[in-house]
Amino acid sequence: MTKFNKLIKGGFLGTVGLMGSIFFFTKYSTKPHNQSIPPFFSKPAPYIFAHRGGMAVRPEQTKLAFDNAVAHEIDGFETDVRLTKDQELVVFYDADVDRTTNGSGKVAEHTLAELKQLDAGYHFTDINGAQPYRGDIDAKILTFDELLKTYPNQLITVNLQDDPKSEQGQLAPEVIYEIIVANNAQQRVLVSSFYSKQIERFNIISNGTVAIGASQNEVAEGLLKFYTGLGNTFQPRANTFQMFVSFKGIKLTSPKFIKWLNERNIVPAYCGVNNLDLMNDLVFYGAHTLITDRPDLAQRFKNTYH
Repeated sequence: MTKFNKLIKGGFLGTVGLMGSIFFFTKYSTKPHNQSIPPFFSKPAPYIFAHRGGMAVRPEQTKLAFDNAVAHEIDGFETDVRLTKDQELVVFYDADVDRTTNGSGKVAEHTLAELKQLDAGYHFTDINGAQPYRGDIDAKILTFDELLKTYPNQLITVNLQDDPKSEQGQLAPEVIYEIIVANNAQQRVLVSSFYSKQIERFNIISNGTVAIGASQNEVAEGLLKFYTGLGNTFQPRANTFQMFVSFKGIKLTSPKFIKWLNERNIVPAYCGVNNLDLMNDLVFYGAHTLITDRPDLAQRFKNTYH
């Protein structure tokens, strides 16, 4: 081996050794950052929320769904909001109204008065293939303000759906905060979004007085650092991770991962939990919040659990 090759080999091995030392030092010397626990999570766990009010059994995001969830003693609702053409905040998931109503076009292109004329139970089909809620007086689009006023005892986790680059997206964080404050609901609402920008905007506007959920990017960052052994370097911003049980083939229900979240006061929450066995397993592993399309199953679980 030439002197030059020996130098190259020595330099390479030295670099590898240095990187290994840095990794070892970072992994074992960095102290974990723990979140403070907001009042939203002050009640006994587990929490069970009705996804869009319980969309498997009633027209989603309508009074029909929310009333049914309350009848089944649900803890709260997981909802979505969008801004209308006249800057009213409505409880609605899709960008357009075609899938769930007898109307067409984007929410952002309709006024609230126009949206109130639509039948939000028009396309709902039950397990027997029937459409029992067409034309029902309670199959209407609600405003977020109406939701808070109608259900003052329910916890509500709400997702800001508008793209942060749009006019509606730029206005939505401030609009929802004003509605929350007007209803004195700072301790029973948790605001989240798929978009990290929206969560950042809202948290600045609210000055950290309202609980927030993690964006997809933050969940991915936390998961990556956990699985690569760098969990202590993760700096959480949100109070909860709302996740599906798996993502692109990656299982997100590992008891060790749930324990890692709990140790940092990041509340583990799971969506799409629609069978009793899964409810029992997740709570046994340490999950705090379950989000279901079936409020009836949630009630059965709670009766058994308690």
